[in-house]
Amino acid sequence: MKEIEFRIIDDEALPPMIIKKNEDDLPKVILNNHHRLWLCLNRGTISGIFDVLPKKITEVLDAYLREQYQYEIMDRGD
Repeated sequence: MKEIEFRIIDDEALPPMIIKKNEDDLPKVILNNHHRLWLCLNRGTISGIFDVLPKKITEVLDAYLREQYQYEIMDRGD
């Protein structure tokens, strides 16, 4: 399993939590200390997101694959 990079920032202009790519194209999680009260109050809900997230990513990927397959069919003229 690949190690996830975590950063803690303090920036009023940014949201409480950000997931983005790092320099190596791997996930990077940024927690914004400026929103620590909100993060604390919602920590149970936030951790529950990760139970549902894989299913939602699969839905997005399946929709993309179906779309790409339709393009392939159209290109072949089937």
